[in-house]
Amino acid sequence: MSLFAYENIKKILFKLDPECAHTLVGFGLRALGGCTPLMRCIKEKNFVSHPILTQELFGQTFSNPVGLGAGFDKNGEYILATPALGFGFTEIGTVTPKPQEGNSKPRLFRLIEEQSIQNAMGFNNKGSYYMLRKLKKLYFFDYPIGINIGKNKITPESEALSDYETLIRAFKDEGSYIVINISSPNTPGLRDLQNEAFITALFTMARGITQKPILLKIAPDMEAKDAISLCKVAIEAGASGIIATNTTIDYSLTPNAKDFGGISGALLKEKSYELFRALGKEFYGKTILISVGGIDSAEEAYRRVKAGASLVQLYSSLIYKGPALTSQINRGLIHSLKADGYAHISEAVGADWK
Repeated sequence: MSLFAYENIKKILFKLDPECAHTLVGFGLRALGGCTPLMRCIKEKNFVSHPILTQELFGQTFSNPVGLGAGFDKNGEYILATPALGFGFTEIGTVTPKPQEGNSKPRLFRLIEEQSIQNAMGFNNKGSYYMLRKLKKLYFFDYPIGINIGKNKITPESEALSDYETLIRAFKDEGSYIVINISSPNTPGLRDLQNEAFITALFTMARGITQKPILLKIAPDMEAKDAISLCKVAIEAGASGIIATNTTIDYSLTPNAKDFGGISGALLKEKSYELFRALGKEFYGKTILISVGGIDSAEEAYRRVKAGASLVQLYSSLIYKGPALTSQINRGLIHSLKADGYAHISEAVGADWK
């Protein structure tokens, strides 16, 4: 789909309530996933696969480094269609042990002038059993899938470890990697779990269950030194990588912000980049780093790669720029890598620190 065509579709979608628009798009993606000839045709146009971008990570082949961020496909219902949008991998969830409705509506808002989104969804999802059934149907679907997990809202902080244990046991044989989400601002008390004692206990427990790659996703509102310290503890306890960052609760970024929920998109770009850059400097070459937050162009994706990202993720920018963005970023990365004399993306990962 061209940018021009999407602009026309966007005019219609933006007349709808954001959550209604998301549901409508989701219906279309489910339909696309069930129509193999159409999906193959669209994928042929959008999906960029090139030796310079292909990486072996987490024991699986990533044909390109641009993935769909968590939160878009909360229940694993669009997995079959995701490659047709050009993504080299997807991250589904956040999934909780039990189904939950999430927070009260309205809970999703467009900040159109800032090309950003504010959400207070609250991990609305159909639960781990539903997700597990979806994944087990993907018999021969060879495509990298991350599973983002979080505790139920009603689970007290003192019992949070039990929720994560339930989820890790459920998904230990599914997907390519698991992501520990303790950085969403929309579940009360969740960010309080971003402490060294809980992280140590969590990853020690996880490593007793599975050797599947398990990553930690952190918030952008931490001080760099605290984020580095927390990530160091996670890596020492068995984390296979770090994802930075989740949404921000820095409402000073715009006078149009609500006083609740997390902001993503262009407003988050610099805040996310600065924290990721600090993490890249500290952990490049020591673990796998994935950057997410305000990435909306090939130039921005390449900036994150040079700061240490092996992979990047999109979500909000997809809403504003459409599915053509994914292939534009991948083609732009190929151009930048060749222009800088790199034979493979791995040579550019962490170039700022070499």
